[in-house]
Amino acid sequence: MRRASLAGSILKAPPMLSIRGPGALLCDGISRREVIRVGALGLTGLSLPQLLAAERTHGIDRPPPKSARAKSCILLFLMGGPPQHSTWDPKPDAPAEVRGEIGPLRTCVPGIQFGELMPKLAAHADKLCVLRAVTTGDNAHSSSGYYMLTGRPHAPMNAENANPGPPNNWPNLGSVVSALAPPRGELPGAVRLPCHIFNTDGSVWPGQDAGSLGRNFDPWLFRCTPASVDYKVPEFTLPLDVSADRLIFRHHLLQELNSGFTRVDHSNVLRQYDGHTERAYSLLSSAGGRTAFDLAREPDALRERYGMTQFGQSVLLARRLVEAGVRLVQVNWYRGPEEPTDAPCWDSHAKETERLKNVLIPPMDAAFAALLDDLTQRGLLEETLVVCLSEFGRTPRFNARAGRDHWGHVFSIALAGGGIRGGVIYGASDRLGAQPKDGLARPEDITATIFQCLGFETDAEIQDAQRRALPITRGRVLDEILA
Repeated sequence: MRRASLAGSILKAPPMLSIRGPGALLCDGISRREVIRVGALGLTGLSLPQLLAAERTHGIDRPPPKSARAKSCILLFLMGGPPQHSTWDPKPDAPAEVRGEIGPLRTCVPGIQFGELMPKLAAHADKLCVLRAVTTGDNAHSSSGYYMLTGRPHAPMNAENANPGPPNNWPNLGSVVSALAPPRGELPGAVRLPCHIFNTDGSVWPGQDAGSLGRNFDPWLFRCTPASVDYKVPEFTLPLDVSADRLIFRHHLLQELNSGFTRVDHSNVLRQYDGHTERAYSLLSSAGGRTAFDLAREPDALRERYGMTQFGQSVLLARRLVEAGVRLVQVNWYRGPEEPTDAPCWDSHAKETERLKNVLIPPMDAAFAALLDDLTQRGLLEETLVVCLSEFGRTPRFNARAGRDHWGHVFSIALAGGGIRGGVIYGASDRLGAQPKDGLARPEDITATIFQCLGFETDAEIQDAQRRALPITRGRVLDEILA
């Protein structure tokens, strides 16, 4: 695979929670096996409390003001970089080596055209705002992706296979949202699914975690394959022999052990851990927390409208999560084992037209359109901001392998709902889709606009792990696209 292409497999989930009944007892009435197992859970091995970050530790509890248009945000991240020419910004008058085989399609809004493989979204153009002059100026997946996910440029630019860490330590959008406002109910403030993003060599893109805010604000990562017959979320799965009573027994046991460790706690670690564990057990013992992830509760016809693909069912899962109170859900395009090594996901270095027709655009078109339909019918679109974006676009001209290469100079994204004007095109690329022509939008402007829609003042600050105040954005709110 090319060095700059996306990676090929999903890392394994953390160890499962193991809960069993009592065995031989120690002198204090606690079994030796219980101590070993709960000690492992409490101090090193419990995956759910690791995910249960205490969002209030370093952030500023600042609920959105009443003027917020959006209560939640769903980010659809098409990792790899879709070609703007065949999706949101067709160029029918450009030379053949630029416009390609995929022609334009009239939408329900006069004068607006999308690529012809997006008929379902074309019928929803009146709900969509398309930005056609987005730029990062960065042609590497890792560093350009960091810019789009955080609103801060990577240093240096064009750095492929970059890893998280200083100086590129700005928090993910979801982390900032979690720091600005406490979670609503039992579920976390921000969630990523169904997998994280990483490159061919296994390097994880920076910009997916909480960075300088500290691990307590990492967006939860739920690794799952929701279109699979055996779909389940590991973090919410208990062994079959664990009843609610046994779960409560473990909870009480862990409280006893934690109280016994108090005298050796000099770092506040156990006290922080205890708070995480309380929420972990609350979720594990709560039908409400688990219900949000149960796609079997959805009608078959609705699931089919989203598409029985990993991406489609992940988008449906995102809708369920925002209904349950999650403020921000980031759905990453799923990289399955069947992906080609030379052009995985939307990284269409080879046979682009074939992949767009058969693999990429139809599932995206179905899932995105179904989400807009579903939110509208439920009366949720006005309070749910939907953003479909990627790390960059593709080169104006095809390469020798009938594909397009990385292009961060200009590309398109789409927004809907939650305070966004529908039926709008903002910005334009030149006649070749190669450079911005007008209406330039940078990632910091996009993040500023997202925060504005969610009701956060753009001059708000968060505190990093060293208690330093940091502005949440340095961008300009795109007032031109707001309703």
